[in-house]
Amino acid sequence: MPELDWQKSTRSAEAANCVEIAATPTTVLVRDSKVLPGPHLAFPPSVWADFLSHAAKPSR
Repeated sequence: MPELDWQKSTRSAEAANCVEIAATPTTVLVRDSKVLPGPHLAFPPSVWADFLSHAAKPSR
């Protein structure tokens, strides 16, 4: 299995309190940046896209 390319949000700057994602063709993985070897969540790309779409909507 190839090494995953974990990415932090550009809004995180140098903060240690954030989540990181790694995308494969079939899965988007999410982990806590403070617990790198720890557990992670896995989502199908379509579910992750729905989440991002919802998160980008302004709150009222």
